[in-house]
Amino acid sequence: MRFGVIVFPGTWSDKDCYYVIDRMLAQPVSYIWHRENDLSGYDCIILPGGFSYGDYLRPGAIARFSPIMAEVERFARRGGLVFGICNGFQILCESGLLPGCLMTNNHLQYRCQSVHLRVENASLPFTLQCREGQVLRIPVSHYDGNYYADENTLQELEANKQIVFRYSGAGGEITREANPNGSLHNIAGITNREGNVLGMMPHPERVCEGIIGGTDGKLIFESLIEYSKKPAAA
Repeated sequence: MRFGVIVFPGTWSDKDCYYVIDRMLAQPVSYIWHRENDLSGYDCIILPGGFSYGDYLRPGAIARFSPIMAEVERFARRGGLVFGICNGFQILCESGLLPGCLMTNNHLQYRCQSVHLRVENASLPFTLQCREGQVLRIPVSHYDGNYYADENTLQELEANKQIVFRYSGAGGEITREANPNGSLHNIAGITNREGNVLGMMPHPERVCEGIIGGTDGKLIFESLIEYSKKPAAA
């Protein structure tokens, strides 16, 4: 499975994603500069975390107009897998590939900490190696991770099982105390209606190696590889 990791000015999680895919998973991976406009030959495109364009205006608001994003949109419409992490999630929302937006954390603090996520949908390309209801421990690192959408959109997300991860307690309980940023419905990650575009605020690439704190994030990347082996993915 061939991965592409997009690099915007201000991106900083690109190397972590590259390392995991190359060294931990032994899959082919390339960096893609934001001024490029060709994604042919890739199976999954990753928009990593960071502060693209310094987060001026709003996080992701300028990156959304980078030349590569027009091709990302075409890639997604053709059914290609797109995975946005943290700032990548913000860019996907700004570009309209995912509904809603990410606002400033409700406590107005930058939060860098481990959180628990309950898996809400284990039938997606990103979660095939997970169990529904499984609790993952993955770190967050953001100031603008407060997911917001209007009530109609939230109802659609719930009805279509587009909510993939929710902030939870260690036992999977969905509580206000487990929510690190004020996201509505404790939302930590969502997909588009077709299920081929995922955005999540936590950083799974940071927990793919036991020596640095855990391997729960590896399940997401392994799910993508498992999905690529299925005949329907060809």
